[in-house]
Amino acid sequence: MIKNSCKIIVVGGGAAGMMAAIQAAERGAAVTLFEKNEKLGKKIYITGKGRCNVTNACDMEGLFDHMVSNKNFMYSSFYTFTNEQTMEFFEKAGCPLKVERGNRVFPVSDKSSDVIRALNNEMKRLGVKVMLDTKVTKLIIEDKRAKGVVCGNKNYPADAVIIATGGLSYPSTGSTGDGHRFAQEAGHRMKEMRASLVPFDASVDICRQLQGLSLRNCKLTVYQGDSSKKIYEDFGELLFTHFGISGPTVISASAYIGDQIEKQPCKVCIDLKPALSRDQLDHRILRDFEKNQNKQFKNVLNDLLPKKMIPVIIELSGIDPEKKVNIITKEERKQLLSVIKNFTITATGLRGFQEAIITQGGIHVREIDPGTMESKLIKRLYFAGEVLDLDAVTGGYNLQIAWSTGYMAGAGCVSDIEEEMSHV
Repeated sequence: MIKNSCKIIVVGGGAAGMMAAIQAAERGAAVTLFEKNEKLGKKIYITGKGRCNVTNACDMEGLFDHMVSNKNFMYSSFYTFTNEQTMEFFEKAGCPLKVERGNRVFPVSDKSSDVIRALNNEMKRLGVKVMLDTKVTKLIIEDKRAKGVVCGNKNYPADAVIIATGGLSYPSTGSTGDGHRFAQEAGHRMKEMRASLVPFDASVDICRQLQGLSLRNCKLTVYQGDSSKKIYEDFGELLFTHFGISGPTVISASAYIGDQIEKQPCKVCIDLKPALSRDQLDHRILRDFEKNQNKQFKNVLNDLLPKKMIPVIIELSGIDPEKKVNIITKEERKQLLSVIKNFTITATGLRGFQEAIITQGGIHVREIDPGTMESKLIKRLYFAGEVLDLDAVTGGYNLQIAWSTGYMAGAGCVSDIEEEMSHV
């Protein structure tokens, strides 16, 4: 172990940055962490609606299955610092965890501040120097080697620099693309960045009528344009908003349709009764009709659909709302079936970075060593977290990317320096 004989600078006090600082300090390095905000972990604080979905307790295959971009790159990181090790780390650091539906892992306290506190306490224990309200403006690079950072008019020399400044999502937390600029200035290529894990803008009239309505068990299918080419399919919750649709199924779908929806609107089909086949639903409707045969059509759907949705479904079915159900034809019933099983909305775009949970795109991972997170272009320059072209769906997977890559960068930089010193 190096006994404080090497200096490591970490830029960014989010999930990946704090984990990198802890791992480097754990291995004996003198670590200084620079954070331009007034406090650490601003984005962690708002994740999981303030509860912080720390990771996901699925098996390793599940971690890879839920990755959207560059899953193969994460092989070393996920296996070196697993989700189980992440949970052990926080438990030992004084933040007890619990596992909820979908294997989502949260602090027992339901407070994201406890996650930040655990990380902060570990940094204090290990002697990490934290410099808040300090913005890094430039990297010091000489002979294709990172030598430190510049803050205003002052230079801070270092043996290695780790960039963990996040992406572009939630810019109010400080994610304003600093790391991407540093990478580009160092010669790195960028994969085009777009907002991901974000709601859809959609057919405004229908969505406004249904604003505030939450569907708990529906099936969402997204098609490319008006074609029958399926882009994404999911079961679960969906929420209608004044601008379109949101909710877990929509948020996850956004990770897969960004490049498609930029070219043309996408067709979103919602099966309101996915547990019933068309025949089963037809029998169910017939039973309701027989039970209420002298009632008007507008008064017989209360047991089948949410109250707010009934006027919209009636209008789309084309059936006269005043019509008695005992004279509704088979063809009209078929049309009602189609509307319920295939409620269609046109998604016109995605919401912006202000509402995005994650950034898709970033530094090309081909230019990063997956075993240490070191740049292949600049020696002793490392990257971790959302600044890289790595992303996953919701459920704790994106934070696991941050923990694992942060671990690799912190451990990797010390290991690289140790190896280099052993040859001197």
